[in-house]
Amino acid sequence: MTAHTPAKSSAPRFALFLLISATTAYTATLSRDVLAQDATEALANRLIEMRGQVDELQNELNLKREEHKNRMAYLTAQQTELEASRDREALRIRQLEEELVKMQEQVAAAGGTAETLNPILYEYIEKLREQVRTGFPFKVTERLAELDEITMQLNADVITAQRGFNRLWAFIEDELRISRENAIYTQSIDLNGENVLVDIAKLGNAMMYFRTRDMNYGRAVQTASGWRFEMLDAATDQERVARLYDSLRKQIRQGYFELPDALPLYQGESS
Repeated sequence: MTAHTPAKSSAPRFALFLLISATTAYTATLSRDVLAQDATEALANRLIEMRGQVDELQNELNLKREEHKNRMAYLTAQQTELEASRDREALRIRQLEEELVKMQEQVAAAGGTAETLNPILYEYIEKLREQVRTGFPFKVTERLAELDEITMQLNADVITAQRGFNRLWAFIEDELRISRENAIYTQSIDLNGENVLVDIAKLGNAMMYFRTRDMNYGRAVQTASGWRFEMLDAATDQERVARLYDSLRKQIRQGYFELPDALPLYQGESS
């Protein structure tokens, strides 16, 4: 007689499988939820970061716009003053040319004697002396000395009145020439109460810069009380003027130059 061993029931194993499957599915779902939440938080943090960057860029853009606006306002004011300075110099040139013609006419009408010509000479010498004294501060001492020499030689009868007029005409022609020149010269200036020998960069009779022997740069500025020479403090201004000197040294007298302001300060000057 054969004995039969009863088969074990598969129900508990199936229940265990269902429990494991359910747990696995729940864990997977929970993991997906956690990952989705992490991704959402990461995205939110990234959006916050990007919003901050956008705000920073917007603030920077606003600053750039304001700087550009101020820069354009400054350049417009500088251009206006430069045009006014150019017009003043053009007027001075016309006056010199008119005085030269008038002087020639007076000489022709006065005759050739010293008694009739000398008063006319002295009158124009004094007019020119005043223009040099109050005008553009370029070699003022030397130009005044030339007029003084003409006066002295006339007084001492070293030169005739006709010769005096020839020299005065030559002086006026030199005045017209130097008013149009862009070049480098050497002259002495009053800098902080001291007489200093410097190299002058003259742009017509509109703007003037100077370079000291230790390679520092400055500018001449016209004020209500006259012209004064002052050093440039900013390194960028020093570099800009240095490039101007280099260009003039290379005979480059035309082109675009960005330069620190060296125009008259008539309006709104506090010093």
